[in-house]
Amino acid sequence: MLQASVAGLLAGGAYAMVGVCVVLLFQMTGVLNVAQAAIGAFGTMVMLQLLERGWGFGVALPAGVLTAAALAALLGWAIARFYADSSAQVRTIVTVAVLVGLLAIGFRLFGNDPRTVPSLVPGAGFRLADVVVSGNALIALVLAAAIAVGAGLLLNRSRLGVRLRAISERPVTAEMLGVPVTALAVGVWAVMGAVTAVAVTAVAPTRPSNFLSLSLLVMPAMAAALLGGLRNLAGAALGGVLIGVIEGAGTSVRQLSEYRQVLPFLVVVVALVWLQRREVWDATR
Repeated sequence: MLQASVAGLLAGGAYAMVGVCVVLLFQMTGVLNVAQAAIGAFGTMVMLQLLERGWGFGVALPAGVLTAAALAALLGWAIARFYADSSAQVRTIVTVAVLVGLLAIGFRLFGNDPRTVPSLVPGAGFRLADVVVSGNALIALVLAAAIAVGAGLLLNRSRLGVRLRAISERPVTAEMLGVPVTALAVGVWAVMGAVTAVAVTAVAPTRPSNFLSLSLLVMPAMAAALLGGLRNLAGAALGGVLIGVIEGAGTSVRQLSEYRQVLPFLVVVVALVWLQRREVWDATR
């Protein structure tokens, strides 16, 4: 079980990265982006298409990451331009519509056959309790921690962080005060899209690498974000790692291995019930 749990660190690191991106977008722009993983998966599939056409990995990977960044930036621009005054629910519904559209377009462009995805750092890694931790897992864990810590410092201890929080809470007022709302929002979306593409590419070699499966990584990422209350970056990062480790441990138990992917759904339900109950308790007090 220890070996399987350690093997789950790669998935956990990827869940943590995408979960942190979801929380950051929610904090900085007020949007719960359901299409986050699909945007990253689109970039990964573009990378694979280029590899199949003979492009080198050093060129195809940046091209895929830039594609995801461009898609995310386009979505961010559309929301900032046309839905700035809309409620959080409406903006979230827009991302649901984008998810459905991306799934349809992705199926048309990339099909549904699994692809072979190369490792970001083949052969790299280290041993932990006689178990090899891959380079991909190490990159995912380090990036998730770095993003969570760096973003926390940015939001709480910088002028730019104050502006980004103002965009989330009062976008129209922020724009009237001279804050470049659209430019900042688009920049945030682009960065989150690029990071998500890296996360999806890192975890893709360990699972069926078709567009639909990779897009559904949004479920464990959302579960991780909810474990952080959609506010706590460290909680989202730790939650993502925990979900990955528990999934990995589940593979070593025959009775649970077939149901391990149900875990994110259970986490989402429990987290939503807890958040709702906590609001009731706070109102009662």
